[in-house]
Amino acid sequence: MTATTVRRNLLTDNPELYEARFPDPERLAGRWTEDCLRRHGAGPRVLDMGCGTGRDAAHLHGAGRSVTGADLSETMITHARAHHPGPEYVHADLHGFDLGQGVFDAVVCLDSALLYCHTNDQLDAFLASCRRALAPGGLLVAEMRNGAYFLGRTDLLETPTVDEFRWRGTGYRSTTTLTVDRTAQLLRRVRVWTADDGSEPVEQRSAWRLLFPQELHHLLAAHGFEVLELHDGPGPRTEPPWREGRSPGDTTDADRLHVVARLTTH
Repeated sequence: MTATTVRRNLLTDNPELYEARFPDPERLAGRWTEDCLRRHGAGPRVLDMGCGTGRDAAHLHGAGRSVTGADLSETMITHARAHHPGPEYVHADLHGFDLGQGVFDAVVCLDSALLYCHTNDQLDAFLASCRRALAPGGLLVAEMRNGAYFLGRTDLLETPTVDEFRWRGTGYRSTTTLTVDRTAQLLRRVRVWTADDGSEPVEQRSAWRLLFPQELHHLLAAHGFEVLELHDGPGPRTEPPWREGRSPGDTTDADRLHVVARLTTH
């Protein structure tokens, strides 16, 4: 890290820049989620935890659902209200939230948002909050990095990755390094951003909990959920891109993990 590098999250502090860096014109995650909700007969009331810029919440709203989008970032919530209207957007922490007892038919948690629960206590608090928020028989739909992928694999860890793009006349360059903290069971990421507008470099540090399939089964069962689907694809970030009508995969060896679970006990 250079003397001029400051630590903050460039993308989540700038939601429009985030959407420019990660465009999603086909709304793949939203479409995959709606397909899961339809196949498993979920009711219309949906809570999107960690909704970010609101793109997927708005897609679900457009599919006819009554959607609440929740995020810890006030900047993201403000952007979502302005750019992706339709859902109700609220400030909430996935480490523990209370938005009412039994008021949702499904809780959705996409793009590894669940993995920001780094400790067992945080995971328990999240699942207890989901249980409280869901009506009997409600669904939990989640999509995340797959901890099992990193067992014996180093292809994502060996070399920093560099990405470049332009937005509003400014060129941005990111250098990303991933490491596994085996003791904490975390995938740690250091990403350094530079821009050609003369601004200081920005260092972003983040981490995801590495959850393994059997561990996730156990956690969900302990909180009264029956696992309906647990697989590595198809899903919104698998290759080739997910499309409606494809059957869930039966392996857990790819980089993404997809989970659908039903609440059976309160």
